[in-house]
Amino acid sequence: MALSRLLLLCMVASEVWDAETKPIHFVCNRAARRAMNIVAELESTLKGCDSVMTLSTPVQLPCTELHVASWENKSHQERRGDIVASLRLLIEGVKVVKALSQPGCGTLLLQRLENNINNYLLILTDLQLSGPVAPLLHYRLTTSASPEPKDVSKHSRAKAGRSGRRSEDRTARKLGVVFGVVIPTLLSMFSVVVFLRIGFVVGQAGLYQSIAMFLVAYFIITMTVLSVCAISTNGALDAGGAYYMISRALGPEFGGSIGIMFFFANVCGSALYVLGLVEAIMSAFGIPEEGATAVAGHHQVLPSGYWWSVLYGTVLLFLCFIVCLVGAHIYAKATFIIFIIVTTVLASIFISFFIVGPVVVILPDTSVLNSTSLSIANYTGFRLHTLEVNLLPSYTVDYTTGAMMSFPTVFAVMFNGCTGIMAGSNMSGDLKNPSYSIPRGTLAAVLITFITYNLLSLLAAWSCDRHLLQRDYSFLGDINIWPPLVTVGIYSSTMSAAMSNLIGASRILYALSKDNLFGGVLALARKTSRSGNPWASVLVSWLLVQVVLFAGKLNTIAGIVTIFFLLVYAAVNLACLALEWASAPNFRPSFRCFTWHTCALGILGCLVMMFLISAIYAFASIAFMLLLLMLIHYLGPISNWGYISQALIFHQVRKYLLMLDVRKDHVKFWRPQVLLMVANPRSCTGLMTFINDLKKSGLYVLGHVKLGLLDGLPSDPLQSRYDSWLSLVDHLNIKAFVNLTLADSVQHGVQNLLFITGF
Repeated sequence: MALSRLLLLCMVASEVWDAETKPIHFVCNRAARRAMNIVAELESTLKGCDSVMTLSTPVQLPCTELHVASWENKSHQERRGDIVASLRLLIEGVKVVKALSQPGCGTLLLQRLENNINNYLLILTDLQLSGPVAPLLHYRLTTSASPEPKDVSKHSRAKAGRSGRRSEDRTARKLGVVFGVVIPTLLSMFSVVVFLRIGFVVGQAGLYQSIAMFLVAYFIITMTVLSVCAISTNGALDAGGAYYMISRALGPEFGGSIGIMFFFANVCGSALYVLGLVEAIMSAFGIPEEGATAVAGHHQVLPSGYWWSVLYGTVLLFLCFIVCLVGAHIYAKATFIIFIIVTTVLASIFISFFIVGPVVVILPDTSVLNSTSLSIANYTGFRLHTLEVNLLPSYTVDYTTGAMMSFPTVFAVMFNGCTGIMAGSNMSGDLKNPSYSIPRGTLAAVLITFITYNLLSLLAAWSCDRHLLQRDYSFLGDINIWPPLVTVGIYSSTMSAAMSNLIGASRILYALSKDNLFGGVLALARKTSRSGNPWASVLVSWLLVQVVLFAGKLNTIAGIVTIFFLLVYAAVNLACLALEWASAPNFRPSFRCFTWHTCALGILGCLVMMFLISAIYAFASIAFMLLLLMLIHYLGPISNWGYISQALIFHQVRKYLLMLDVRKDHVKFWRPQVLLMVANPRSCTGLMTFINDLKKSGLYVLGHVKLGLLDGLPSDPLQSRYDSWLSLVDHLNIKAFVNLTLADSVQHGVQNLLFITGF
């Protein structure tokens, strides 16, 4: 039916295109050809109407062509936008033809066409349907030799603007599953932990607790990944990753506050990886501080100290900034090269465990607790005695910070190796097909890292004495068949993780600025290059990471980063849980390997570990999130994303309404039910307030009758008035429902309202 209406309108447009009456050209499929039979009705009706054919002023309307191939390549939103823009122009032409036509010359047919197209526009615009539009027509606005009316040119400019934005969007989206999701996620998850902290975890917690930590951590992130996969396969996913998912599911307040938290998590994560890289560089090339002795074989040429470390971190961060500033495609190419390096290094590490024999490792003493200059530790090779010693925990003082370690503090450091699961979803604005790439790429990366971490933990516990694991975080280089290779792996993977977090933070900030939740505060971050790269967001993110670098030590900020990420993961699970509980018809993800149980377990796991790591940081982060939520609620602009709370309320109300049974009514529990007919609300505010006081928790309905007939009207005339009535109810602070009806008389209108309300 939609195609028939559009073809009829197009034929009217072609008949009055100009004084020469250009015929319209269709490139049709079979469905379009069948609908052409209906056009004959219009042609025969208007055949003898000379007034339509000889207009004093030619009417300029767009020609319409059908290109099936190009139409099928467009998204639903693009199709809808093309249709709406063309229909608005065509309806203006129909109105002109109807006004100039003689009575009887197709007037009723033209009126029917106008009504049909207005109803179609109502469906496409006001109702905001999210389902697919049938791929039948591709409307293309064209120009003619005659001057254009103002409204036509305005719509043409709007169409051209949309086409330009679509072209930019297609140009910006270049990445697939491997380059866009798998590789960034793997590099974000490996980074510091796999090279610099795997021995720390096993040495402090022992093999049993290390495996338990990985199981808990991967249980949490697996539940979160399932939720991410469900949301990302439910529909179109724009830039912003987790922020976009949460904000569109839970509303702007919750989404905006979590988006800011996720932005800070990525900022702190980038700083953490830069500090880890500085630590590795200073371990290999740093000149020992006063009181320490140099280690043979190390090329110690770089000055040591706090400010020197900050300087080195600044230089490394600037290199990351340059890569991210160029764009996502350069970042993807750089990460692929780094991925090859990291894969090679990991292969050499696994081989070294089996090839290298027992080695005595000389440890440089950087402990803050004693002044001894050198100590030694043993790499024993695979020995059962070594494994037995390393099975149980032995928590001691961390030699880099001087702080006593425990299960929560070690877990906080270890969990940073699992926080890269959002690296792929953060790149959603740069992916060709986010709904396809994110689930497959993220799950593959999680499985690979889980196997790698547990194998490394087992091999380290089986072959290294505890003193080596606790006192030398870079021991993997000392026992490698070619130690410089591990150094290269540490540098490249940690640099890649820093870049991944930096570019992820910039994309989240850009999405926040586009949504305008914080007014003009983030206006600068909306600036982009010609290729669509948000350079301003990259710049702001880089400056904030630079501030965090002044923390100085990796383990110092590891707990904060973990808390932030756990809070974001809990929010993602909450978003998926709310959508699942609401049973909204538009929540139909193609990824079905999740239930509300997985979402609830993910939320519970995140919250428990947050408070286990640091109750103070957990309370502070939640309080900060609630503060942001209140600020957005009261100061942010109104959005039309929808509120999941309304869907949940509807679901519960419907359930309890079905439980009501009129056969069980009893006079003892009678409540008043009042229908107040209001003709003019301005003169009845006192009466409405008075009845509200009388209802005593009963049902109170405000009724209003508008005289008129629905026949011939393009849309519901009561819709706009209904919003005004609801605003009046809010203003008077009364608890009442509103029912409006359209009738030919007040009597019929009152009867309708009595039937509708059930009185």
